[in-house]
This record gives sequence, structure tokens and C-alpha cells, in this order.
Amino acid sequence: MTTIKKPTIQTMVVLFWLCKKRSKNGKPAIYARIIFNRKRVEIVTRQHIAVKFWDKKVQCVKETTPNAESINRQLLLIKADLQKHYDRLVALEKPITAEILKNNFLGVGEKDRTMQELFDSYYSRFKEKVSIGRKAVNTLKSIYTTHEKVKAFLKFKFRVTDITLGEIKKSFAPDLEHFLLTQHRLSNNSAMKYIRILKRMMKYATDQDWLANNPLNGFKCSYIEPHRERLTWDEVMMLYKKEFQIDRLSEVRDVFIFCCFTGYAYQDVLNLTQDNIVKGIDGGDWVVKHREKTNNAERVPLLPIPLEIIDRYKNHRYVIETKKLLPVNTNQLFNGYLKEIASVCGIHKYLTTHTARHTFATTITLEHDVPIETVSQMLGHKSIRTTQIYAKVTQRKISNNMLELRSKIHGSICEVKKQNS
Repeated sequence: MTTIKKPTIQTMVVLFWLCKKRSKNGKPAIYARIIFNRKRVEIVTRQHIAVKFWDKKVQCVKETTPNAESINRQLLLIKADLQKHYDRLVALEKPITAEILKNNFLGVGEKDRTMQELFDSYYSRFKEKVSIGRKAVNTLKSIYTTHEKVKAFLKFKFRVTDITLGEIKKSFAPDLEHFLLTQHRLSNNSAMKYIRILKRMMKYATDQDWLANNPLNGFKCSYIEPHRERLTWDEVMMLYKKEFQIDRLSEVRDVFIFCCFTGYAYQDVLNLTQDNIVKGIDGGDWVVKHREKTNNAERVPLLPIPLEIIDRYKNHRYVIETKKLLPVNTNQLFNGYLKEIASVCGIHKYLTTHTARHTFATTITLEHDVPIETVSQMLGHKSIRTTQIYAKVTQRKISNNMLELRSKIHGSICEVKKQNS
């Protein structure tokens, strides 16, 4: 039997208390405290009373006190007025916080924050974290692009360039998704990426008390697992052994093969220097670097092939002048030359450093029985779940495991037959 959960009803609580730090003629001030959604604010009632005349339990002035009726009536009016403002905000489906209730009571017109202000504030703070190496530059670029997408959506849907955060309803996220898929013709995963960033920003708005609740919180970002290209061992070896007459193709091929055996992405291999090569716990050479994307450390023991590639370019002019580990082209040229290399070698796959990274996760490591926990560490992933996306079980892996199992079973059968004979 399915149990239907009742929606949580948030209530406002108003308490009265004496503030001894704010006294007049030896009489502490009476304050009203508004508590809503675990947050609280105080309001001055402009009433004062001696401590001996205050009933702390009932939160009012004792009846035998002079002016008790007048003061208590004023406190009841304050409580009723606050309740009136609360009921009004609920009826209008406006955002509610303790601070908003206080401002409504005091007649302070709190300025609604806009989408533009949210993006400016979030982008500025994120940029500061990028400057100290705590966040990635590429994510900052994605935040900027998200803003451009949202502005285009606002212009298309509402014929405006900006709206207040209070105007954002639950339908905003699914409408934005539809717009990105149909008008901008983005893939599902790209659309989800921008909505995910917007959801984070709206959470930031609630944390700053600009909104009572995140209206996008109920939208679940759904992803379609993409086909991740990888090379087989035979393809890797064919590329590695291929002789090129053009130096630029040989250099790009070597950097690509280096990535296949280390799992490094383009931005990371671009910034590698000799300082990133250290002696590992086994006494061998390791390449160690924090990922540009996540700032997580990647520590990869160097196998013979990448060591050979490093040695091949130690006297290369570019390597000497820039003090980089390998001669890496711009991303555009690099990917362009990889297309040319794939065509020359008869490989009908889209080659990028992402292809190399996936090849490292599957062909180079998992198919050679490297545990996925180890692969995850070498790829610099925060969670092993991320590694599982990269590292799918391949037919070669299944074949190797079943051959090993077949050998064990065959050995056990032979042992039984031997004992029975």
C-alpha cells in the first residue's frame, strides 16, 4: 500500500522577549521575534517594562501592572498584523522569509532581485574562486554561456531581457528545456548542463535569502548516456607504429598516444612540464598534476611507451623554449590533425583527447585487469561513479575473464577425474 506524504506546511512563530541591553529608565525593551523556516529576525515594539512585571511564560505584562492592558493590547496588534502580512503573502504565492515578513510589517519595500543581479553576483564570486585556483576556468565560461541562453529564452518566451526572481515559477525549467532543445537545437545533455548550472544559481539565491524557496528544485535533470569512442589495443598499436613523413602529424600522434597511456585531457597535457614528473613509491617515474577541470590530483605511473615519447622530445625546440613536457598544438589544430591521422591510418573513429582518455580507462587499464578503484585515482575522479561512466565493460574484458574462468573450471574437472581414476 502506497503511503501518501502530506505536504510540509511552514508556519510563522511570533515570540516576545525582554532585551536588557536596550533599556529606558531601567526598563528593558520588549522585542518581537519572528521565526520562519528555521530563521529568525527581531522587531522593536517600542514598549518597555520592568523585569519584575514581565510574565516570561505567557510572554506578556502581568495583569496587576499599571498600563498592562495598553501594552498587552499593543503586542496582540503586532502579532495580528504580522499574521495578516503572512496570510497575504501566502495568498499571493509570494516568496516568504523571516526578513520579508519583517520588511512587510515595517513598510520597507524590499527590492526584488533580478535574474541579471543573480548572474552578476554568482559569476563574480565564482571568478574570485577561479583566480585562487579553487574553481575551473571552463566552468566559469559555462556560467557565462548559461546566462546568454537564459537571456535568449526570456526574450523568446516573455519578450523581456530580465525578470525578478520572484517571477520564476516551477514551469521555468521545463520551458527552458523545451526552448534549448527546439530553438537552439542542443542535445539533451547540453540542455541539462545549462539547467543544472541555473539550479545551482537559484540555490545560491535562496542561501542569500533572495528567495524563500528554489522554484527549480523539483526539476530533475535527466541524462542520456552518450556513445564514448575508444580505440582497441590493435588500433593503438597501429597508430603507435605508424611512420609519418610529416613532423606535425608525428608530434600530434605521439601526444595522442601519450594521452592513451596516461588518461590526461587536452588542457592537462598542454600544461605538463618536467616538474610534473616525479619519482613514485615504486621508484619509477610518475606524472602528477591537478586536473584543470576539477583540481583533483591525477597520479599516473609512466609505462615504457609514454616514457619513450617524453625522451623523444626532450630536445625539441618548442619543449626547450616553453619548458613544457611535450609539443602540443592549439586544441583546434590538434583535433584537425587527428582527423587527418585517422584518415591516413584507416581508423573510422572520431579522435580527440577524450577518445584517448576513454581508451586509457578501458583498453589500457580495465582490459588488463587494473582495478576500477585504481583507474579512478589515476583519472583524478572524485567519485568512482564517474569512472564507471568512462569505463564500460568491453567484449575483450568479458572474453579475458571467461577464458580465465574456463581454464579454472577445466583444471578443477581434470583434478576430479584424476582423483577418481
